[in-house]
Amino acid sequence: MSVFKLSFGSIIILHDKLAEVIVNQGVVMNESRVDEYHNFLLRHLKPPFGLLVNKKNSYTYTFSAQKIIGSLKEIESIAILAKTSGGVMSTETLLNINGAIYKNSKLFQDREEALLWLKKELA
Repeated sequence: MSVFKLSFGSIIILHDKLAEVIVNQGVVMNESRVDEYHNFLLRHLKPPFGLLVNKKNSYTYTFSAQKIIGSLKEIESIAILAKTSGGVMSTETLLNINGAIYKNSKLFQDREEALLWLKKELA
């Protein structure tokens, strides 16, 4: 397991096809941060890969970032871990905006359940 600090937060490589993403409190995810995120994933993971997006912090997206954040064709599955009502609501909004992009994503409130689902999806 390796932890990498980026301008917007941390990415933890759980194995060569799976990473956990934690965005820092108060960050505004914009297009340049999404580019940094995508470039990191492409350099460090073996496609197709899965992501566990841990929404333990509160952050926002610009509209243009919302439209492209999940657009990498190399992303097989995304599990979103949201334990607060605000995290659940913001995730549901993002999924509604990008329904086609997030075709294989699922919202969870338990980290272990999210990881089990991702491992099945990537098998």
